[in-house]
Amino acid sequence: MAEQSFLDDLRLAHVMADNADSITMNRFKALDLKVDSKPDLTPVSDADVAVEDAIRRTLKTARPRDAVHGEEREDTGWGPRRWVIDPIDGTKNFVRGVPVWATLIGLMVDGKVVVGVVSAPALGRRWWASVGGGAFSGKTLLQGHPIGVSQVAELSDASLSYSSLHGWVEGSRGQQFVDLMRGCWRTRAYGDFWSYMLVAEGAVDLAAEPELALHDMAALDVIVREAGGRFTNLDGVDGVDGPGAIASNGRLHDAVVAQLADAD
Repeated sequence: MAEQSFLDDLRLAHVMADNADSITMNRFKALDLKVDSKPDLTPVSDADVAVEDAIRRTLKTARPRDAVHGEEREDTGWGPRRWVIDPIDGTKNFVRGVPVWATLIGLMVDGKVVVGVVSAPALGRRWWASVGGGAFSGKTLLQGHPIGVSQVAELSDASLSYSSLHGWVEGSRGQQFVDLMRGCWRTRAYGDFWSYMLVAEGAVDLAAEPELALHDMAALDVIVREAGGRFTNLDGVDGVDGPGAIASNGRLHDAVVAQLADAD
């Protein structure tokens, strides 16, 4: 698939991210922010819902034939093209006033992610990619610079980022993850989308999480791949089907998959 095929979609994703940034920054640290608990006991703020609704309204006009999958609303539409939205990745940070959160917008065609935009306005950062077109970071589509993964080739020299230990400890790969941490040069819990964008930039060398939903991964996948890295599930299968996710600079990937192999 050629870059030009999805340039209009990438432009649209940036427009939607601009709108999302306006909504989220207006509600970030707002004294009247409304926060509820979803059935899975995770928080959802009025900003989460407002962002997803705004993106869906834009898509209904600009891409009426496309399907949409989001975190806060029911799936709509059908067909080979599907937009995947996480209105605020890092809602717990958002509601506590921590600036590490972002809007994730991805486009999948025939099951593969072809466009991704990650916008973190409280950090003043945005990352994007389209398949075949490379990965970039910057303020706007016209003011971006190319990014690329690191060249670190040994786990003992690698920097690992993760979100938390709870999912690993509660799952079947807790000891494997602890051993991976011990085998790396440096570990930090930068968390959520930021772990993966740091991989794409070459600032860290690998990131992994045991449980993620499609809306958590779609936009990240294409950015990591276009930056020269790999994005797979925990078993080393490319794509965003889970279980969990591993992102790396590519050179470390097979070693990480082997280290995290399920013992069951």
